[in-house]
Amino acid sequence: MKETKQLKKQADRAERLGSFSVDDEYAQDMSSLAAAFRAQADVLKEKKKKDKKKDKEGAK
Repeated sequence: MKETKQLKKQADRAERLGSFSVDDEYAQDMSSLAAAFRAQADVLKEKKKKDKKKDKEGAK
């Protein structure tokens, strides 16, 4: 499984866990964790996109 997909799944899981919690602090922590996972996935996606573009330019 791709790393970005795995991070997005972890974000979804953390968000779900937080939504079922009666502890507000835990719910907020899980929401923050989900946001961090998504941000990390976005960074990896952009890096791969740049690397792919660089590879295409190098092949010319």
